[in-house]
Amino acid sequence: MVIPRAESGYVVATRDGLAFVDDGRTAVEPFLFLEPGDETRMNDGKCDPLGRLWVGSMSTKRQPNTGSLYRVETGRDPVRVLTGVTTSNGLGWSLDGAVMYYVDTGTGGVDVFSYDLETGEAAERGRFVDVAPEDGKPDGLTVDAEGHLWVALWGGWAVRRYAPDGALDRVLRIPAAQVTSCCFGGPDLDVLYITTAARGVQAGEQPMAGAVFALRPDVRGLPAARFAG
Repeated sequence: MVIPRAESGYVVATRDGLAFVDDGRTAVEPFLFLEPGDETRMNDGKCDPLGRLWVGSMSTKRQPNTGSLYRVETGRDPVRVLTGVTTSNGLGWSLDGAVMYYVDTGTGGVDVFSYDLETGEAAERGRFVDVAPEDGKPDGLTVDAEGHLWVALWGGWAVRRYAPDGALDRVLRIPAAQVTSCCFGGPDLDVLYITTAARGVQAGEQPMAGAVFALRPDVRGLPAARFAG
């Protein structure tokens, strides 16, 4: 996880918490320890439209239900919002900020919360969409300028686009099985960047595994929300 800060530099996830990195990417300053020890590690995270950082963890030993999801705000103690998480992954918000999307990969789907943008409180968790095991496991996600979700599918060779009502809108086939995340970039935010992994892939099996792909899907993304801290 790498997220730009409001002033300059970045906030990044470390094994056991968060750190600041300067614009030159040479100075690393740990500032928050969330889960010391070697049983878990931090994973994906994202900021809400007002700059609150949400970041989650996962087991280093692939043990289910050992991770958490945190909310981090400037001037306040971090709040552990969820426990019993298996693999905390993709996060995103609806265009009006009233809905938070969340992936715990171990649950096989994308969940939604009612979100109070003024307070940062997430409530009324429900299922947004299920992903069948044969189609892969949901991983990272992003929300585009039309309010649709793009969800990377680990083991699924694809990124899926879902409408705000949960209807499957589009499937992008990727020449690598372990699709990890996606985001929009470029000067006009019209390029979708897709990351993949090569973990466990034997030599010659998937020549493109671990590559980063870029394509223009005829829709724009949103600027990344910056961490207010």
